[in-house]
Amino acid sequence: MPKLNYNSKVVFAVRNVLLLLSVGEVVGSMSVSSSLRPNIIFILADDAGWNDFSFHGSAQIPTPNIDALAFSGAVLNNYYTSPLCTPSRGAIVTGKHPIHIGLQHYVIRGDTASGLPLSEKILPEYMKELGYSTHLVGKWHLGHAERVYSPTYRGFDSHYGYWLGNQDYYDHTSTDAGYWGYDFRNNMTIERPAFGEYNTDIFTQESVRIIQQQETDKPLFLMVTHTAPHSGNEYNPLQAPQENIDKFQDSIEDENRRVYAAMVDKLDESVGRIVAALGEKGMLNNSVVIFASDNGGAPEGYNLNYGSNWPLRGVKNTLWEGGTRVAACIWSPNIMNRVSSDMMHASDWLPTLYEAAGGNVTNLGQIDGLSLWNTLTTGESSPRHEFLYNLDDIYNNSAVRFESWKLIQGNISTLDFDPIPWDGWYGHYPYNTTVADLVPQILGSRVATALQSIGFSLETDTVKRLQEAADIKCNETLPEIACNPYAEPCLFNIVEDPCEKRNLAGEESTLVAQLLALLNSYNSTAREVIDLSHNPEAAPYNWDYVWTNWKDYL
Repeated sequence: MPKLNYNSKVVFAVRNVLLLLSVGEVVGSMSVSSSLRPNIIFILADDAGWNDFSFHGSAQIPTPNIDALAFSGAVLNNYYTSPLCTPSRGAIVTGKHPIHIGLQHYVIRGDTASGLPLSEKILPEYMKELGYSTHLVGKWHLGHAERVYSPTYRGFDSHYGYWLGNQDYYDHTSTDAGYWGYDFRNNMTIERPAFGEYNTDIFTQESVRIIQQQETDKPLFLMVTHTAPHSGNEYNPLQAPQENIDKFQDSIEDENRRVYAAMVDKLDESVGRIVAALGEKGMLNNSVVIFASDNGGAPEGYNLNYGSNWPLRGVKNTLWEGGTRVAACIWSPNIMNRVSSDMMHASDWLPTLYEAAGGNVTNLGQIDGLSLWNTLTTGESSPRHEFLYNLDDIYNNSAVRFESWKLIQGNISTLDFDPIPWDGWYGHYPYNTTVADLVPQILGSRVATALQSIGFSLETDTVKRLQEAADIKCNETLPEIACNPYAEPCLFNIVEDPCEKRNLAGEESTLVAQLLALLNSYNSTAREVIDLSHNPEAAPYNWDYVWTNWKDYL
């Protein structure tokens, strides 16, 4: 068994030297013309499960556009996030782990008085310095109690969408912290005309409009952060246009799962329209397009939703693989046809995209993220060999990964009021077709057509090969060994046992001790959780039933 031998200062120093050598003189000096920088479009799904996209082996919900994007570029089969919305989004835009920005405990609520710390410089601000126009379409969820926490005060030229964590897909009201109010903005202005329009559609329309109006001599950084397929308000949690629901009338018996599938179907349509718009504008041949979920799915009624993380264990808001290992892919003209098993964390996006944009990653200072741009474009081994899932002293849970090993311990079910531990395997939906049957849809999708128009064609054999490579299966030959992380730490070899069925803690006591020491080392660097106390002054009934930047008016 290999010994754990990790020195963060040495790894950080070596990484910086390698990056300086790989970035090159011209890019490193940040003198590259802005017209040469790639457009970067980051499409983020909300609470989508591992098994909710057909590029991961499930034919139940065909996602031909997302599949075409994934198989034309790289499927990120070893990509991890935090198990909840706010922490994951904070990691993406800061390049730091949530324990280092005070977001390790829970999400920002509608009545939270703080947000992502204002001391943090975030991704759109870095992009603006590189000459990008920067736009956010969709969900924010990183604070809004004061205007300075909101998107257009944090580096985005524009924001069209909402501030809270979830909302009704049509009336755009959000129920949160026991309150109810309207939550939709066009920059800082309350956007009443959005009322009655379906979220996924209007986010797509706004994204296409931004692409169509983009100045051709200026690079675009566009984040499209969808509501879908997160559940809506309690009174009507699952919503989709009837025409999309009808597509699954004969194939999905469960009504809730059928509507959920329609929500994912609309998401796939959106990806197709956005990529097609890039092609029509002549921007696609100089673009980087990312699609990812913010965390794992909520299956079988958890959070009033019906996603699937199968065959991964657990759900969102847990540290099992199902809550943290998420569906993701990336496309660019420099990334071709592969399934990547390289380890990647949400905090890696900032340095990765900054380097892709021609920035010198040494300008980012001491962050947790590592640039994987060379890994993605040249096939080099990932510089990431370990990461912290999370460490929450309030919930008393933690998990860490080093190489193939994962240690998990504590109160993994973080909802004290929920009698279900949610530590099993959920969302297994047998289907009478296979992903191979979806190849014609993938090859005929909007994304495949757009990519073909600029010289990137998918072949049937390539799709089938990558479908097989991206499909994670449990190793049924391994005898199961039970795990009770509430009582003592559990240890898994995630490479051999991605479904977390064989607890090896009893056989690897030395490794357990080393990983516990690594957790303690992380904990010594954690900052205090931001103030998440409740504030009745934020209640929308105080502000004409609108969620607003209430502290600015007190």
